[in-house]
Amino acid sequence: MPQQISPGSYEQGELELTFRDPAGQLLLTQHHALRHVHPAAVEDTLAFLASPLCASLELSGDLIPSKVDDSAADPQKISNELWLKHPRIDPISYPWEWTVAQWRAAAELTLRIAKQAIDAGWVLKDATPLNVLFAGPRPIFVDVLSFERRNPKSSVWLAYGQFVRTFLLPLVAAKFLKWPLQATLFSRDGYEPAMLYKALPRWRCLTPDLFDVITLAALFERSSGKRQEARRPFKDTDPELAKHILHKRIDRLGKQIRHVAEAGSESQWSEYTRSANHYQAADISSKQEFVRSVLERCSPAHVLDIGANTGTYSLLASKSGAEVVAIDSDEAAIEMLWRAATQQKQQITALVANIARPTPAAGWKNREQLSLLERLTGKFDLVLMLAVIHHLILREQLPLTHIGELCASLTHRWLVLEWVPPSDPMYQEWLRGRDELYGSLSESDLLNAFSPFFRVLDRTELGNQRVVLLFERKAGEASPLEAGPA
Repeated sequence: MPQQISPGSYEQGELELTFRDPAGQLLLTQHHALRHVHPAAVEDTLAFLASPLCASLELSGDLIPSKVDDSAADPQKISNELWLKHPRIDPISYPWEWTVAQWRAAAELTLRIAKQAIDAGWVLKDATPLNVLFAGPRPIFVDVLSFERRNPKSSVWLAYGQFVRTFLLPLVAAKFLKWPLQATLFSRDGYEPAMLYKALPRWRCLTPDLFDVITLAALFERSSGKRQEARRPFKDTDPELAKHILHKRIDRLGKQIRHVAEAGSESQWSEYTRSANHYQAADISSKQEFVRSVLERCSPAHVLDIGANTGTYSLLASKSGAEVVAIDSDEAAIEMLWRAATQQKQQITALVANIARPTPAAGWKNREQLSLLERLTGKFDLVLMLAVIHHLILREQLPLTHIGELCASLTHRWLVLEWVPPSDPMYQEWLRGRDELYGSLSESDLLNAFSPFFRVLDRTELGNQRVVLLFERKAGEASPLEAGPA
């Protein structure tokens, strides 16, 4: 394993070592991602950075910008040490927090870059969703070490099998087997064709769109015991024919991705804003006007919308000038929000996540991928928690003090929270005979529980007796969650 890295002139930040990549490692500081390139990869990396392909991809926004950073080098190390500095994309998102539409967008980005690289004399040697992040609603490829020079006579794309396993087959499993995309958290290398060959009905495996990537691949693995992309000698091919074959192969992958990533279905919560009969038009208007006034009054730069649903308030915050992170556990609702943000070009990062059961850290020693709370804590000027608290109380059975502490760890200034009283129809529906525990909770109980962390700045009561409050965090020491480990 490569030795742990530490840049000479930068503060230590979160350390995330990409130790699996033989070409380099990554260090995350507060504002940047620093990439240490190993000596053997320096020449090719500099050649790629100087290429028209790199310039074109950066200009289009498809590739993370890179800058050679001599100030990060350690003068005591070897002279050909290379550090690259990239802008840091916050929050880091992982494929298991994306919707089907986001998977498709990331896959199509990867294929688009792969085709451009082939035309420019390069090739992608890695094709995994983990090389893509979302900057707002837009996917961006972030691994500049994934490019290598292409043999013009080769018609083999060695990353083909990886793309199938990590991009295509999870979408196949989600569509035809109802395996949630969130389950890919436990499958860093994706799904093997043989796994889906056993799980799918045999007739499905024989359909034209799946026959090559599942049936033939599974039979090949069974007979050879090797993956299709294993390095093997290839016959020289005419360069133009080789390029044509590669393009056709990538075009077919694009067609297969489109086939299995069709528009998502509706859900209970994706239809919530149209079907919520416990809100009258005047209630919705009053609630939206209160949030608009808070956004105008506070002018937050970074907003977290917890339980964002289809994004009414995320869009309000974004249009007020804030960068927004929107989370909801309902994939269909988040997909609608992501599509709206994409169409309206709003700076909203939409994630499928449950704040009560946040995405855990994963990978080697739980440090390859960071937990959701680690990525969100202390990053926001304002947190929106609208029509959420009764979910946390009744469905997750969380004490009000715990909810207040979590909110204080996420925002360093303001919190907008909607209190749902026990008389509310939704509250009553979920109470389920637990009146003794939760039937008498009041707004006063909320204020008392939140008082160690917040003070109330403003309040409005809606016609349906729900209350929307603006809190300001009290000055003082960070909450235990925000303080984090020593």
